[in-house]
Amino acid sequence: MNNRKRLVVLGGGESGVGAAILGKDKGMEVFLSDFGQIPERYRQQLEAEGIEWEQGQHTLERILSADEVVKSPGIPPTAPVMKAIAEKGIPVISEIEMAGRFTDAKMVCITGSNGKTTTTLLTYHILREAGINVGLAGNVGRSLALQVARTPHDVYVIELSSFQLENMYEFKANIAVMLNITPDHLDRYDYKMDNYVKAKFRIIRNLTSEDAFIFWQDDPTIQRQLEQIATEARLFPFAEHEEHQSHAWVDDAGELVFDTSETSLKMPRAELSLNGLHNLYNSMAAGLSACLLDIKKEDIRRALSDFEGVEHRLEPAGTVDGVRYINDSKATNVNSCWYALESMPKGTVLILGGKDKGNDYSEIEPLVREKVKAIVCMGKNNSKLISYFGGIVDQIRDTHSLDEAMAACHEIARPGDTVLLSPCCASFDLFSSYEDRGRQFKQAVAEMK
Repeated sequence: MNNRKRLVVLGGGESGVGAAILGKDKGMEVFLSDFGQIPERYRQQLEAEGIEWEQGQHTLERILSADEVVKSPGIPPTAPVMKAIAEKGIPVISEIEMAGRFTDAKMVCITGSNGKTTTTLLTYHILREAGINVGLAGNVGRSLALQVARTPHDVYVIELSSFQLENMYEFKANIAVMLNITPDHLDRYDYKMDNYVKAKFRIIRNLTSEDAFIFWQDDPTIQRQLEQIATEARLFPFAEHEEHQSHAWVDDAGELVFDTSETSLKMPRAELSLNGLHNLYNSMAAGLSACLLDIKKEDIRRALSDFEGVEHRLEPAGTVDGVRYINDSKATNVNSCWYALESMPKGTVLILGGKDKGNDYSEIEPLVREKVKAIVCMGKNNSKLISYFGGIVDQIRDTHSLDEAMAACHEIARPGDTVLLSPCCASFDLFSSYEDRGRQFKQAVAEMK
């Protein structure tokens, strides 16, 4: 009789294949199923490991024989296969939850509607440059499960989306970071903000008095939620200027202050490698995490001043005929665009559009009125954008491809202007991903020179 645990993994991407390999290494009987097509490199990996897999279908008989299911974060709970699993009462967990069972490494976990990737990479950069044996996982980097299985580290820095947090139960962060919460992915959460907030706050599940919760002090949604729930964790709020109980802020002399029981330090804000208010908050969150891990002051200062930033996030794409082009393709929600506009000059030509996720554009309306001379809509259906912004900017263009959008920008922009791609929307109507959108934009700028 076979008493091995039967593990079914749904999704053949980075997280799914990593979970399958970890399951195999732990002696489980593993089957991986992907309703779509598994990328070639992952198929080769599964073959090399001798793990059974299927693509283009879900064989329910195999799936419903599982003792436990690891689900890709991209599969919604409303998918037919998930409904069938729920009816059978089979436990469903995330790859992060599974990986956490097999490591006692320290976990620095970062979430938020905006700034997650920058803060995650910056925190990883600080720890790596300080000589820590650190791994990068979650939404960026390699699968946490695969690293736990094959290349274990002492510390992991993990970017966690609300989707990944949904199926985490016993997993525990040592340092949990919440950058901000603004409306995003509401189509996944029945268009109820409260459901999205609760998903985000799963990051503080299981925190003890020895753990830390770092968060932006002036986020009203975070503050409201903290009034309704209890956590044993030590709290480390940060703010632009010192407030009651702040642990990171900028003082009147322009010095960035970090104040924790483990490490306290100051450095001139002007020395930060990342500019803009949003990046100040990202630097504060990363710096506080490093302080709590007792990283040397000089290592923190140096890493905060030489970090090179994130592709597709306020990334200079070049200057053509005196017009500056900025790639902010990673701005897939309205609040992310707000941060981009906050750092832009007047005379900005703004490219918006893509797959709308239930967006409320009122948040950026004041900045659009102040700084934007024209909006170029780039998507299959731009009617919502045109309806909202039509009377707000002097010029608005309806385009349905990158080529059309770039031609409109070239026609509108004058020397000294800035063209900002900060779409507020997902990319999937015209592009395969926000990375694809950003790279095509950069290529188009290069070809204009």
